[in-house]
Amino acid sequence: MNKTLANKIFITLALLFAYRILAYVPVPGVNIDVIKEFFSSNTNNALGMFNMFSGKAAERLSIISLGIMPYITSSIIMELLAATFPNIGRMKKERDGMVKYMQIIRIATIVITIVQSIGVSIGLQSLHSRTGEAAIMIDFSTFLMLSTISMLAGTMLLMWLGEQITQRGVGNGISLIIFAGIVSGIPHAISSTINLVNTGELNFLVVIGIALVIILAVAAIIYVELGERRIPVSYSRKVLMQNQNKRIMNYIPIKLNLSGVIPPIFASAILTFPATILQASTNPVIMKISDFLNPNGFVFHIFTFIFVIFFAYFYSSIVFNAKDISENLKKQGGFIPGIRPGEGTANYLNEIASRLTLSGSIYLAIIATLPWLLAHFMGVPFYFGGTSVLIVVQVALDTMRKIEAQMYMSKYKTLSAVGL
Repeated sequence: MNKTLANKIFITLALLFAYRILAYVPVPGVNIDVIKEFFSSNTNNALGMFNMFSGKAAERLSIISLGIMPYITSSIIMELLAATFPNIGRMKKERDGMVKYMQIIRIATIVITIVQSIGVSIGLQSLHSRTGEAAIMIDFSTFLMLSTISMLAGTMLLMWLGEQITQRGVGNGISLIIFAGIVSGIPHAISSTINLVNTGELNFLVVIGIALVIILAVAAIIYVELGERRIPVSYSRKVLMQNQNKRIMNYIPIKLNLSGVIPPIFASAILTFPATILQASTNPVIMKISDFLNPNGFVFHIFTFIFVIFFAYFYSSIVFNAKDISENLKKQGGFIPGIRPGEGTANYLNEIASRLTLSGSIYLAIIATLPWLLAHFMGVPFYFGGTSVLIVVQVALDTMRKIEAQMYMSKYKTLSAVGL
């Protein structure tokens, strides 16, 4: 490992360590014990998922308790707008336009953070513990101002840390921050499992079974995430002669899972959010609906399975643009053997992408529902959902690829400097 790569890894670890320290800095004027008690009773709904993605910062009401989710939300909104409106799509593709595109995302992040922080502050006003202690210990007007400023500063600082990791470190900074937040809960999960075994509440053989299921799930995720369909491409003799000293890719790689981890996140958010809101009602009809959408029930996971498949198709249609690929291929003098350039190539690529998306969406739906099946049939607590495992494995694979690319680049620079 060369010195440059070692420095990048050190910078990445240092910035992630700073992120974990910020998770323990609370917003001024809150009673942390009351908030922890509240989150401990809401582990199986949208609040539990939100707390997991924030690295347990939400249950401490840290200044980064909103996490990086406002930035992700604004990025997803802009992606959808870019796919819907051609002007925004062209702006994203241009170098100067990309700068403006990122500025819009940052401004949208600020707006979303302010709205969410005000909503959290208002919600805490009526929050009390079982013993009657209030969550807010100071004047509400003062707390509203302090909490809004603190959470806005924390989210912007997280966004800055993510950008610094991307520019100066190794890997995608935003993804690594989410990765660090999820992984930070592993030690607590292991210690809790050991305590259950020691007290006799959990059989040791069951723990071994859980470990095997986790290993198999991770292996399946790695296998699928690395899987791709390679479409062969041929180039004209003239293009090959002009680029004889350059490497020309002779295939188009299409991933089996084109949509990534977005479909399980969307499906979980849409299904758990109404259930969380309805829990506060005492109306009998609403209570029945709330029970119907209980995250621990069969109906909830049937809907999860269906929604994941739907969002996999929806998001794949956004991220995979067969028309742009066919046009770029035509400009470079390349073609798929047996397929007419232009519209014929685009239709062929869309057909292949649709078939792959079917397999990929079923795979995502199984991964999203597997943890609940494990907990239900084996009667054990499962600390990490399929979505979180998927995120952890995907980010780890992506980071390993980028480290490997950095190592290859350093070897090429060495060869170019000293010769063969």
